[in-house]
Amino acid sequence: MIIARALAAAAIAVGLAAWVVFLRMGLVLAHYDAKAHLVVARRIFDNITPGWQQIGAIWLPLPHLIHALPTQLDLFYRTGAFASLVSVACLGVTTYAGARLVLLMTGSRLAACVAAALLVLNPNILYIHVTPMTEPLLLAAVSLVVLWLYEWVPLNQDSVPVRLRLALVAATWTRYEAWPVLAAALAAALYAGWRLGAAPGVIARRAWRLGVWPAAAVGLFMVNSRITVGDWLVSDGFYVPDPTYEGELLRSVLAVWWGTHELGTRVTEVIACAAAGFLVIRALTRAAAAPLLVPAALVAYGVLPALAFHAGHPFRIRYMLPAAACSALFAGVAVGFLRREAAAVLAGCLVGIGLIQSPPWHADAPLLAEAQWDRPSSDGRREVTGCLAAGYRGDKVMASMGSLAHYMQELSLAGFTIADFIHEGNGPIWAHAVETGPAPHAGWMLVEEQAEGGDVLARRIRDDPPFAQGMERVCDGGGVALYRRR
Repeated sequence: MIIARALAAAAIAVGLAAWVVFLRMGLVLAHYDAKAHLVVARRIFDNITPGWQQIGAIWLPLPHLIHALPTQLDLFYRTGAFASLVSVACLGVTTYAGARLVLLMTGSRLAACVAAALLVLNPNILYIHVTPMTEPLLLAAVSLVVLWLYEWVPLNQDSVPVRLRLALVAATWTRYEAWPVLAAALAAALYAGWRLGAAPGVIARRAWRLGVWPAAAVGLFMVNSRITVGDWLVSDGFYVPDPTYEGELLRSVLAVWWGTHELGTRVTEVIACAAAGFLVIRALTRAAAAPLLVPAALVAYGVLPALAFHAGHPFRIRYMLPAAACSALFAGVAVGFLRREAAAVLAGCLVGIGLIQSPPWHADAPLLAEAQWDRPSSDGRREVTGCLAAGYRGDKVMASMGSLAHYMQELSLAGFTIADFIHEGNGPIWAHAVETGPAPHAGWMLVEEQAEGGDVLARRIRDDPPFAQGMERVCDGGGVALYRRR
């Protein structure tokens, strides 16, 4: 469809322009996780213990595998340029898939344009697509899965296209938010096939042929996680529990609702919810419309954030970004199901309100504000960088990558590589240093003392002061203390 390709090209052009703007503002790598993702990708090769075992961690592996080789080049590692361009390309893919899906569902070019505009002109969505964060790849992969599933169901065939298999694996290996969406989308596709006349035996066969790909991806990741970090799936221990929503399911759901419209507009969210509800009702009441249940599965983007908040995970508005992107799609669908005059009015209202309340140049957009939480600390860490660089003579630096990966990336500007550090990814080397103290193993030690109550080294020093024996504190800044071997 020409209109979908044209909208994708426009999205990429807008994304490239936004990348230049945010790069000049110093915001492309403002978020600490943007820097940390670059570190995890680079450490696969740049390491005192390089290899596949560096892939295992809390995060899913695909984004880091994509960036593993490019980040070995200092230019791409220090600036995040390659990863940012991948994110911009993902904006084009997501826009294409969303526009094509809306066109297939409604036949309305106006609806496709509205969905694309609400997606691309949203400052929060636009910003995340110029960074090395993993949400852009999530949105692109899941959008392709939903589009290709929606196209596949009416064909009434058992064979699963190769591109759909690859998209299922890619989405599964990108971010955990994809898992409930994929489960819902596959279930919806099987239900739609049954409603369109497929026999139960055929549905069972299709369930295997569809489900084996994400299931295999999950299984492989869990085995690798078990080998590398000792757990099948790391679900806690990497954050300090926040009691705000812990154990409160309704409040957790409302937090997702609030965060979603904060990243867009309340009008868009309400219209999107109404459209999603309409799709579900129509799919369940009309056999011919059963495939509409597949795109409705995108509402499952809200499942994981709600469960995370309920489990005590701190609130981060970034976790509702996929739901905000989903709202843009469903708002476009709402336009497509209206008659011409009403559709034009709703389209104007949605885009107009979006531009008024949250224009693409909105410098105080919630996600931009959240991304800059670490800026004061980053400024303070410059003093620590100066101390370390001035006295560094090649000795290893002990530091927790779980807490200071973003600072390790910042230190690359002073000439440091990942191989200069002893960190959790070094397995027995790290464990032995944590057990016996840093002095026999490293000439320096970096300790995060403030964020989330301090990192593992800070807690070790508090609980067992002799742990730092043989080291002296030389300076601190931005919540980080620097120790040097005497």
